[in-house]
Amino acid sequence: MLGSWSQSQLMSSSNSHDRREEEETDHPRPPTAFHMRQLLVSCADLISQSDYSAAKRFFSILSSNSSPYGDSTERLVHQFIRALSLRLNRPGISPSTAPAALVFDNNMVTSRPCGSTSNDHKMLISYESDQEALRSCYLSLNKITPFIRFCHLTANQAILESIQVGQEAIHIIDFDIMHGVQWPPLMQALAERSNDTLQSPPMLRITGTGQDLNVLHRTGERLSKFAQSLGLRFHFHPLLLLNNDPTSLALYLPSAITLLPDEALAVNCVLYLHRFLKDDSRELLLFLHKIKALNPRVVTVAEREANHSNPLFLQRFLEALDHYTALFDSLEATLPPTSRERLAVEQVWFGREIMDIVAAEGEGRRERHQKFETWEMILKSVGLVKVPLSPFALSQAKILLRLHYPSDGYQLQILNNSFFLGWQNQSLFSVSSWQ
Repeated sequence: MLGSWSQSQLMSSSNSHDRREEEETDHPRPPTAFHMRQLLVSCADLISQSDYSAAKRFFSILSSNSSPYGDSTERLVHQFIRALSLRLNRPGISPSTAPAALVFDNNMVTSRPCGSTSNDHKMLISYESDQEALRSCYLSLNKITPFIRFCHLTANQAILESIQVGQEAIHIIDFDIMHGVQWPPLMQALAERSNDTLQSPPMLRITGTGQDLNVLHRTGERLSKFAQSLGLRFHFHPLLLLNNDPTSLALYLPSAITLLPDEALAVNCVLYLHRFLKDDSRELLLFLHKIKALNPRVVTVAEREANHSNPLFLQRFLEALDHYTALFDSLEATLPPTSRERLAVEQVWFGREIMDIVAAEGEGRRERHQKFETWEMILKSVGLVKVPLSPFALSQAKILLRLHYPSDGYQLQILNNSFFLGWQNQSLFSVSSWQ
């Protein structure tokens, strides 16, 4: 874990760095992780003050001591310096004060001078448009880290416990279902519970939302085949969300969802609600009020445990640096240096997030994660009541970590009847259940 850095130290670092560099010319030493953090934060601080010429001096040092293939510190610095480079190449900033922008593709990372800004913003947009690469990285993320599986497993247990034995029909609305990897374990649990109680398994309907109809259809086909292998009656309904517009989604949601009589409804929001956050909470509150009006048995919520929604750039940068330091450290400790899956996850998935948090501003910024205390306040404000997660859900999460991700670094905590999973002393993901 990289150390923290105070505001007073930021200023002294920017003033004293050149002097230290001269002193170490005769005996150069590789910078430590702490020193690299100092340089990163000093650079971000100068950018926040619009002192771009001074910030530019840090780029050559940071770039020469970072690499997407190095240790966790080098890889982390590479992602953040790339994001800072893009931020400096936004419209309104003189090209003469901006460093070379790092250009990324799936196979290599190079740099080029930026004479104009349009290409750099097209690069940011390309991260959003290359959904196939993101979906592939999502599967890798689900495989090599416990975080997504922890969210799915805990949410599934909350859904299962909210549905009474003997319930004839279950309807799950899954926002941004992607590959649907969350649901086969729940299907299996429903089938096993029916066998144990000698009752017919319930009819299961899943409404899965997404932005690509072909992907939704393929997801539905896979889930249908798996349900058939278990003897479960199953229907899948794709719900296409064009442009991922939160306002239109909230407005037409009730008419787009068909609820059948005697059907128990569960709403699944895993790593989804933060997409509604803008400079105010109106769209999010509208969406949650519509969800509440559907009268679900349970609403499962999983989110990042980080505040990346701060309108102040430097504060957002510091929070992101702490959050992704812990994530990169966890990957460093649990995967081999040659792991191609880790490289793809760091560069494509986490890299896209870091670029959004650091380089984007205003309405263009989408990764607006909030900490659990904020989500708790918002969910309660629309009339939802927290349902404590069960001891059995806790034991399942512990088994997941012990069997598939055996490392002392992963830390599981229970706070306010909700679960938190993190690395070392930093919580990274939270899961909660509501009604």
